Amino acid sequence: MCKVDMVVFDMAGTTVDEDNVVYRTVPESIVNAGYDDVTLEEVLLHGAGKEKHQAIKDVIASKGIEGADTEAIFSNFKESLDAAYDALIVRTFKGMNRLIARLREKHVKIALDTGYNFRIAKLLLTKLGWKEGQQYDTLVTADDVVNGRPNPDMIELAMKRLGVTDASRVLKAGDSAIDIEEGKNAGCGITVGVTTGAQTREQLAEAEPTLILDSLVDVLDHI
Repeated sequence: MCKVDMVVFDMAGTTVDEDNVVYRTVPESIVNAGYDDVTLEEVLLHGAGKEKHQAIKDVIASKGIEGADTEAIFSNFKESLDAAYDALIVRTFKGMNRLIARLREKHVKIALDTGYNFRIAKLLLTKLGWKEGQQYDTLVTADDVVNGRPNPDMIELAMKRLGVTDASRVLKAGDSAIDIEEGKNAGCGITVGVTTGAQTREQLAEAEPTLILDSLVDVLDHI
């Protein structure tokens, strides 16, 4: 058991169940630009948890593709994702309301951070009916920082906003290895990988988190 003052939860695949729509849209956008044979598995391996333009760049680089217009691909990706999210039924993973209630009882501050831009993140939260000050205390998106994951900037900004000064009393949870790396780079006392989203238990284990859980709700057993 460990005392924490703040948790930082990733959104898609960790708290928000959106059926991996963002990662399914990435290979579609790359293929639409004329590049064949880009799979969801490759996107999850090379792009999970990252700011999405960077994810596209890294997936393309992993394929050895040179000279690709990543700006155009990213623009197409955003249009396709907008259409997908407009029609998407968004839900939380089972038990999230109970988790939030218990964290509130323990006076633990709740931050959300995401590789999404602000507009997409707010769209998801609006679909869920989540509001700042109720289900979460602050939202930090890729738009809010210069350096995305695995850099610690989003966690550090969340700590600053919520008045938390001791990173060793912060828990960071996410569904990708880069979430875990982000937490470690911020000096978080606990890093948690969850198997509900982008990456497998084996892929998460490579980042050596404190815990690997099959459900974020199980974090209550450790704080």
